[in-house]
Amino acid sequence: SQEKKNPQSYEAVDPLDLEEFLMSQLQSGDSALMQELGDFPDDDLRVELVEKECRTVRHSVPEDGVELDPHVRDCVKSYIQPWLPIILDVLCCPAHTFLFFHPMLFVLPHTILTLVLLYSPQVKSPTLAGLSDDSGRTLTSSDFNLRSLTPDQRVEGLLAFNSHEELDRLNQEARQGNRHPKLFALYPPPDEEDAVEIRPIPDCPKEHIGERIMVRCQSIKFEIDIEPIFATMALYDLKEKKKISENFYFDLNSEQFRNFLKPHTPHVDNSTLAKSAIFSITYPSQDIYLVIKIEKVLQQGEISDCADPYMTLRECESAKNKDKLEKLRGQAETFCQRLGRYRMPFAWATVKIIDVVSTATQDRDVPDSDTLKGGVSIDRRAQLPRRNSERFSTTDEQLCNISAFKPATITINSIFKQEGDRLSDEDLLKVLAEIKKTSNPQRRIKTIPGYIKLDMSPVHDTPVACLSTELIPLIPVPEKNTRTIKEVLEFPSSEVYVPHNIYRNLLYVYPQRLNFVNRLTSARNITIKIQFMSGEDPRCSLPVILGKSSGPELLQEVYTPVTYHNKSPDFYEEVKLFLPAQLTERHHLLFTFYHISCQQKQNQSGSCETLIGYSWLPILNNDRLQTGQFCLPILLERLPINYSLHTPEVPPVKWMESHKGLFNLEVQAVSSVHTQDNHLERFFTLCHALEGGATFPLRVREEKIPENKLEHELKLSIISLSSSSLEPLVLFLHLVLDKLFTLIMQPMVIAGQTANLAQIAFESVVSIVNSLHNSQELVRDQQGRNSLLATYLYWVFRLPDPPRDIHNAGSDTVNYTMGRATAVSVGNMLLQSRIRSSSNPDIPAPHTSDEDAEVKSILSVKVQQFHEELALQMVVSTGVCRENAYKYAWFFFELLVKSMAQHVSQLDKRSVPRRCRFSDRFKDDISTIVEQAEKVNISLAFFLYDLLSLMDRGFVFQLVKNYCNQMSAKSVSMPTLISMRLEFLRILCSHEHYLNLSLFFSSPASAPASPCPSISSQSSGSCSFQEQQRILGLFELSQEFKQQHYLTGLLLTELSAALDMESEGNWCFQITHFENVCLCVLLCAHDLDHRCAKPEVRAKVAALYLPLVGIIIDSTNYLDFTGKRGPEDDLQNVPPINQSVAMAIAGNPFNTLGRNVLVAMASMQGKSTATLAADTSRHLLVCFLWVMKNADKSLIQRWTVDMPPSQLNKLLELLTICVSCFEYRVSLTQALQKSQQAKMQLEEALLRGMGARGEMMKRVGGSNLVRQPRHSLTMGQRENLRWRKDLTQWRQTNDRQDKTKAELDQEAVISGNLATETNLIVLDLLETIVQAVPLAECKDNVVGGVLKVLLHSLTCNQSTTFLSHTFSTLRAVVVKFGDLLFEEEAEQCADLCQKVLQYCSSPVDENRSQACATLYLIMRYSYSNNFSRVKMQVTMSLASLVGKSSDFQEEYLRCSLRTILAYAEEDTEMQNTQLPSQVDELLRNLNSILSDTVKMREFQEDPEMLMDLMYRIAKGYQTSPDLRLTWLQNMAEKHNNRKCYTESAMCLVHAAALVAEYLSMLEDHKYLPVGSVTFQNISPNVLEESAVSDDILSPDEDGVCSGRYFTESGLVGLLEQAAELFSNGGLYEAVNEVYKVIIPILEAHRDFRKLASTHDKLQRAFDNIIQKGHKRMFGTYFRVGFYGAKFGDLDEREFIYKEPGITHLPEISHRLENFYSQCFGDDTLVMIKDSTPVDKKQLNPNKAYIQITYVEPYFDDYEMKDRLTNFEKNFNLRRFMYTTPFTKSGRPRGELQEQYKRKTILTTMHAFPYVKTRINVIQKEEFDLTPIEVAIEDMQKKTRELAVATHREQPDAKMLQMVLQGSVGATVNQGPLEVAQVFLNEIPADPKLFRHHNKLRLCFKEFIMRCGEAVEKNKHLITSDQKEYQQELKKNYNRLRESLRPMLERKIPELYKPIIRPRLENRDSFKRLSFRRPQEENS
Repeated sequence: SQEKKNPQSYEAVDPLDLEEFLMSQLQSGDSALMQELGDFPDDDLRVELVEKECRTVRHSVPEDGVELDPHVRDCVKSYIQPWLPIILDVLCCPAHTFLFFHPMLFVLPHTILTLVLLYSPQVKSPTLAGLSDDSGRTLTSSDFNLRSLTPDQRVEGLLAFNSHEELDRLNQEARQGNRHPKLFALYPPPDEEDAVEIRPIPDCPKEHIGERIMVRCQSIKFEIDIEPIFATMALYDLKEKKKISENFYFDLNSEQFRNFLKPHTPHVDNSTLAKSAIFSITYPSQDIYLVIKIEKVLQQGEISDCADPYMTLRECESAKNKDKLEKLRGQAETFCQRLGRYRMPFAWATVKIIDVVSTATQDRDVPDSDTLKGGVSIDRRAQLPRRNSERFSTTDEQLCNISAFKPATITINSIFKQEGDRLSDEDLLKVLAEIKKTSNPQRRIKTIPGYIKLDMSPVHDTPVACLSTELIPLIPVPEKNTRTIKEVLEFPSSEVYVPHNIYRNLLYVYPQRLNFVNRLTSARNITIKIQFMSGEDPRCSLPVILGKSSGPELLQEVYTPVTYHNKSPDFYEEVKLFLPAQLTERHHLLFTFYHISCQQKQNQSGSCETLIGYSWLPILNNDRLQTGQFCLPILLERLPINYSLHTPEVPPVKWMESHKGLFNLEVQAVSSVHTQDNHLERFFTLCHALEGGATFPLRVREEKIPENKLEHELKLSIISLSSSSLEPLVLFLHLVLDKLFTLIMQPMVIAGQTANLAQIAFESVVSIVNSLHNSQELVRDQQGRNSLLATYLYWVFRLPDPPRDIHNAGSDTVNYTMGRATAVSVGNMLLQSRIRSSSNPDIPAPHTSDEDAEVKSILSVKVQQFHEELALQMVVSTGVCRENAYKYAWFFFELLVKSMAQHVSQLDKRSVPRRCRFSDRFKDDISTIVEQAEKVNISLAFFLYDLLSLMDRGFVFQLVKNYCNQMSAKSVSMPTLISMRLEFLRILCSHEHYLNLSLFFSSPASAPASPCPSISSQSSGSCSFQEQQRILGLFELSQEFKQQHYLTGLLLTELSAALDMESEGNWCFQITHFENVCLCVLLCAHDLDHRCAKPEVRAKVAALYLPLVGIIIDSTNYLDFTGKRGPEDDLQNVPPINQSVAMAIAGNPFNTLGRNVLVAMASMQGKSTATLAADTSRHLLVCFLWVMKNADKSLIQRWTVDMPPSQLNKLLELLTICVSCFEYRVSLTQALQKSQQAKMQLEEALLRGMGARGEMMKRVGGSNLVRQPRHSLTMGQRENLRWRKDLTQWRQTNDRQDKTKAELDQEAVISGNLATETNLIVLDLLETIVQAVPLAECKDNVVGGVLKVLLHSLTCNQSTTFLSHTFSTLRAVVVKFGDLLFEEEAEQCADLCQKVLQYCSSPVDENRSQACATLYLIMRYSYSNNFSRVKMQVTMSLASLVGKSSDFQEEYLRCSLRTILAYAEEDTEMQNTQLPSQVDELLRNLNSILSDTVKMREFQEDPEMLMDLMYRIAKGYQTSPDLRLTWLQNMAEKHNNRKCYTESAMCLVHAAALVAEYLSMLEDHKYLPVGSVTFQNISPNVLEESAVSDDILSPDEDGVCSGRYFTESGLVGLLEQAAELFSNGGLYEAVNEVYKVIIPILEAHRDFRKLASTHDKLQRAFDNIIQKGHKRMFGTYFRVGFYGAKFGDLDEREFIYKEPGITHLPEISHRLENFYSQCFGDDTLVMIKDSTPVDKKQLNPNKAYIQITYVEPYFDDYEMKDRLTNFEKNFNLRRFMYTTPFTKSGRPRGELQEQYKRKTILTTMHAFPYVKTRINVIQKEEFDLTPIEVAIEDMQKKTRELAVATHREQPDAKMLQMVLQGSVGATVNQGPLEVAQVFLNEIPADPKLFRHHNKLRLCFKEFIMRCGEAVEKNKHLITSDQKEYQQELKKNYNRLRESLRPMLERKIPELYKPIIRPRLENRDSFKRLSFRRPQEENS
């Protein structure tokens, strides 16, 4: 172990040479097993061509018959060639697939759950139906006869076995039936974020599409319909101030209007009739507007003139306007025929997209949204590289989920008239901004009456009959001719980083502005004709311009709309054209400017166009596409020859305004061919020059490059690649990388010189990889890999093309792997380039210029493979390049693997063994790379993982070993080191052939044959010591094991090291968690792997993990089994009355009664604090259970026999932890909320076996349960499966709150199955251990230990299936080891009785009948010698059970008692003994206890009454200390549940006093308390526990005081719990008193650890007293009187009730009223509202009355001397007082001079706090105060308040002012002044009142003094704004003082004479009264 702890000496062992082993050392059996798992296939990795998925019916490609330039050719080829992924042929499910294996895919046996949430009140079982009707009431009488019940079904064959072996065999068979084969199918998978071994398959590259919306125009309606109108639709983003889609043209004209235009539209293409458009939005924002522009045919007049009829005429008044409308239509027809080809702007309208979406989203129902979110939108967002810029802030994101709204129809009612001077896009955006602000710009812009109706809906799947933006039909294609829908191209508002994937080559031309203002001619109605020319002849006009609506698809020319009489018009036209693939310098845009005459003049007959001039724009500039903003001059004459070769600046022609730029336009390209980036363009041009066919000097932009400069320029262009801007680089990424890899591979001969480009190309690749990773804009996957690069590697990358067979080079047909364009170019290239490693100087380069020699030398050189060249470049790289290459090593590793796989796929595998596939030099390079790759742990692991499929595996293991050792040598911290190694190993172990790689078949799966140890005791002796060591050795991590099973060995070594670190307290939680998840995933993969289905394979696999068992057993101490983090919180959260803690103190660490046993274990054993996290422990334990389930049984049995006792104890402890950990934990509320009917159904289905599987299939809908064979998944399905969380239904982490009922049921069923299966595995193991107990060695310990685990499992929630098997096992233990149990294991027996009895009251028939059988067997087998003890234990168990459980049902228990009676009567063997009669007597006794407690049931809702009853029962057990103790504990538990901690503590103090009494009888130790007297300081009530005289009960008698509490540690345990509860209740002083009793005992035991923690707790208690001071809240007390015969024995009794700190009278009143009105009915109960004495005679005898009065503790003056603190005034209270105001006239209140007050003092039977919260009143005394005495009391109170407010430590100005206001305020009614005037104005006539008068006078003196102090104090506290207020106060104070002065100075002279004798006889106002007043006094 020393070795493990020192990281430096951790050496990975040398691996076996695997290839050698497989060839030479395989045994036949092994190879058969290997075949089971699929022998290592030759082709693990398969290179496969996958056709590209195309959205359109055909690929978008350039027009045919054109000779393409090489760059365009490459682009097109890369867009249409198939993908080339490398596919792992998967035979099994490797580890990670387990993340989406669904438990539902496995048949769940129907023995699932009848959840025993130990009682479940709602279920009535069928056999008890007779009991549950109202007659049940009579059952509660104690003379109820058990024999009148029908007994339950008896367990069959209870005693029908001949030998113990047969009994075991029968149990074993029953347990194995209907078991779940796969444990992990039920286990919730660990969270995916841990899964490093998952390399997500990157998404297949696709054309980028944003969120899509379909808009369909239903109608555009104006008031009148007189002419054709045309519409255009586009999206604008106001925030980005740009147009974000191309235009969509449509019209809704009738046939009649279309005919108007017949002359101008020769034919109409179908594609132009679309009315629906699909818009795509990548960056949804709040500010996206859909703008619809409306045009009409040009006609004479301004826009306003033309719009006038639309605004003034109404179609509805048609009769009136009929002629006008006809005239207008006639005019329109004329204009259409003449000017039909010209348009004019008319109107526009807009709608904000987000408004439609949000209103349509709000009325959705929620489930709908879920499916949408989970479906399209989120997926798409994931693959879209997000922008991180401010503009796309998250708030936008949330609000703009535009793919999830319901289809909506919108009507736009505001159609704005277009203004002729505000046509441009800038103007439009300004108006939109205005609309956004004010919601309507109508004040300035006129609207035209009418509306536009649109349908809007989200698009998830492309609809039928759709056309792409290139007008290619999309899939799906319609069956019949339907109207088309057009996809509208998006111009994203910001960059989109998705590489080009289809051929697209579009140009958009935007004429913007024309300025003819200075032109004198008549040019006013101006239009521009736009054409795309391929030459200068007019016939060269190409038909590439897209037509608008209802016309031809493609046009040769297009005209812009005309603004009437405007010399400098703006334009909003967008001209879209298809660029030819091959552009020449002749291609240009030609613009012709015309004036259009709208009115035909008489003398003019011909054309309406008048030519103004021309302009043009060449498309290419220095071979580069020209885009951007231009301002062109206008030529007035005819175009000169060859004009198109120049820019429009050629002189000797006539220019308008002397060659000034007058025409503004913008040209934009959307092209996947033209890079529009200088660096890229230069690089591609130079690369193509190398491929031949270029003429030198080469022209690149402005410069010319001669051949000898080519290499230099090329290097420069390669270097500058990474500095090109990000967007173009990403768009052309695939092409750029392909080219660079070609350069790495093919050193070129340029001008006879060898160009060494490999290194520079490699560096460029590294720098591109670096810049893509560093870009903030680009997405990474969860392993930090740049998604674009990962996609490229997986789908796109293919080997560059060296010739495959060098000798064919001469011939014309060269076989290429991925053939190039033509063989000819390859031939050229071969001649031009040497195929040799440019970076390998060892190969000589011949210098002859003779071509043949050149070719020969080429052919003689061995071709350097791409993977070799790449590895070499990685090894020789230096500096920053090297650093980055290793930083992003994943990229180069995957590149290597893919190129190696392509290489291997071309080899003949049969003739080339694995060892010879790769050259030695390549292997050396790989070793070097592995040595250097330290920072890329995970990438390296994946690399080695892949190499295992390609290379010599022994070599790869050697690499693993070197790497692991190399890491150890690094000086990193141990946790870092371990976690790195772990991630590394986890990935390797997820290999498809991990089991074969670990040589699992050579593991010893079974034990050497030996007789069954439980039969022959001597067999253990006969088994040789070596053999024993060998078996134990299998469970340890030996050197030999590590070598043989290499990967497993490494993994387990890591785990062991991690756990060792934990044990030293170097808490490294993360590591261990990670390790466990790793193991878990691994074992799960084996479990769910169909190749491991056979038991013998499973046993072998389990044997591979036997050392894991040893490791887990050693780390038992660190397992957390509570499901919370960290032991500290656990101990805090345990409810204080934790039986288990107490029992553990009593010396039984495995106590099994309490729910929180294990917490007790943790706290008692002083465990190391470093506990593993709960989920980590759970993973470890499930691995342990899996190994135990699948390992060979005989082997396990031998192991448990040979195990040393200490190990065995640990094993048993581990099993206890397993039980707790996998307890069934569906939240109880969930389980209990289900209606009774659902419960019954569940029970029916599960018990009667409707097959849970069928049930589940029904619930979940069986469609998706068909399991697909793993390797049949196509590419598409595979990645979906991996990350679609919705498929992983097993998410136990309740991350969703809104689960459906079906999901909850499903989850409950699965977790129930898991609980059952895990617990059954534990049970199997326990049986194995018990059966292996040889009849000799220390069997009592073993049996005891096993019994503890069994009992503990009964404490947890379990399924019926499991319980029936557990009871069988318990019965077997009782049968086989009965004597031993009843003699040695008394405590365990008590537990056993309690548990079994608990199940006897279960509502589930099955559980009950099993428990009855078990209890009967316990009685039967203990009859001979221990029956009295068992009787005692059963009686106590019943008492305790009934007291504690609130929902316990006695009818079930009675039924069980009857069943046990039936067993006794039917047991023929025992009929001649006393057993049946003894049993009968015991059961009768139990029955009467039950009846007592039934009464308690009736008062379940009235806690006070319930406690009275329990108190009475406890008192009844005064002579039976054990039972009294039990009942006191029951009371404590009840109080604790109600949060009455103080009362709960008092119950325990009483219990402790009881124990002390009996201990002092047994032993006389100085340090023990002397009986209950010692406890007086805690509470005087405790004296009731002083023992009844000795002769009644002697503690030595058998079975009396034998409980675990009647010991010193039991006493300490009770007191410690009491202290804890006092602390919870805030009575910290009492904590001190309790510990005063404990400390002497601890000192006597020298228990310093306990003493330390005790003093620590004391310190905390005292700190609390100091800190909380006056803020502590104690109880509030009320007097409650009950009157009326309805109350039975409560009638006319009064109680004091203690309520929590701040309880108001209405609260308690409401509670009692609610409760009693439920008992008696609302109309019967009357609450008496005042506190005057109740006159019984005046009450209605048929009603029940309750009177409640608030009372305060009352102390005499002498008592106040001792009660100084707040605590003392609230503890030990027996007297309480309340006051009642009255007047002689009978009214409660009156004037000052007639106001009397009566004080009533009540005394209770016991002091508060007590074991109950109400105590009855035993004495009552009253005295009355005269009005002047009342006044004295009031004044004293006022003075006290003033003094307190003035002298506070932290003065509170508000409080002080409030008190002052009440004292000196001018308007205080019945205030001090009035009191003085009433009582002090004159000296009283009656001398009896002299003293009172004087006392009041002195009170006033003090009062006025205090007022003065307070006013002064206030002066210092006020803020500046209160000065006036202070002056007012001061003035009032002075006024009051002056008014009082004469009265205060007047003394009564008689009082100052010497007093002769006291006049006591006059004080008759005070009467002492007993509780009930004698009649005459009342009268």
